[in-house]
Amino acid sequence: MLDKRAQALLKTLIERYIEDGQPVGSRTLSRHSTLDLSPASIRNVMSDLEEQGFISSPHTSAGRVPTARGYRLFVDSLLTVKPLERAEIHEIQGAIQPAQPQRVINQASQLLSQLSRFAGIVVAPRHQPPRIRQIEFLSLSERRILLIIVTANGDVQNRILIPQRNYSPAELVEAANYLNQNCVGLDFSQVRTRIHSELSQLRSDMSELMNATLAASSEAMAEGQSQYVISGERNLLDVADLSSDMTRLRELFALFEQKASLMQLLDVSNRADGVQIYIGGESGIAPLDECSVVTSPYEIDGQVVGSIGVIGPTRMAYERMIPIVDITARLLSGALSSN
Repeated sequence: MLDKRAQALLKTLIERYIEDGQPVGSRTLSRHSTLDLSPASIRNVMSDLEEQGFISSPHTSAGRVPTARGYRLFVDSLLTVKPLERAEIHEIQGAIQPAQPQRVINQASQLLSQLSRFAGIVVAPRHQPPRIRQIEFLSLSERRILLIIVTANGDVQNRILIPQRNYSPAELVEAANYLNQNCVGLDFSQVRTRIHSELSQLRSDMSELMNATLAASSEAMAEGQSQYVISGERNLLDVADLSSDMTRLRELFALFEQKASLMQLLDVSNRADGVQIYIGGESGIAPLDECSVVTSPYEIDGQVVGSIGVIGPTRMAYERMIPIVDITARLLSGALSSN
């Protein structure tokens, strides 16, 4: 634990760095800190903070910048959240009005981007798991089989299977008949449970095809369910902290397109209580190592159905991002629950 003096200097250093974007030196801390300390004493404290991993010293400057660990302590213990201006609250209320769910979700994403000047993201509500209407196999070539899944709501998902051996058209018909007789009307979690319990009764050659079908089906349905709306990605091109590394920026934009990794992070937010902040490597997603993600779940009629968030640099005004995300989540919940 840091003593009060070290906490006060760390808080001042991070606030100045967020404001100015420049490494903070002892003279700046002396001017802006409320502590009556000599420059030598401040340098000693900064040296201790650096040794403990809360700040670091860029090679080109005598000043210091916060590390992810420093930001984490700041957010958890030192941050003073600032309430939004009344005009901003009215702007959010005016933009998120009860309407068609997809329209409200788009509005919320755009609003998060506008208010934060970063990227705003909203995960669409999770619907009931789709139930199977029909499954078919189509032989494309040797060891390439097209799996066709039709759900009860008419959605069609296709996946390519590459089993270890060739399957004749008759065997593919047999497998499809088995699945349609045993799985129609079930969702995929129920299908998985039923087939796993009966695999031992199937011929070993059919077991391989069934396992491949289960894996591909789960992937297809997860992809179909995992939808989000993201706005303002281009704002990140104007963030000097990110645009200075074009390779990392390209990786970040690729992440937005791939969906899977980002959805996994946002799904964690669904199980959290209130606003959550992932700083740098805490997300476990390499392209976000220089970013922070501020998220919050939202509800429909009291049940959590998705999450919203802001994605920006670690040098962001957390005291402002937290209420933006929190209030937007609350108003989105109200707009969707009133439908």
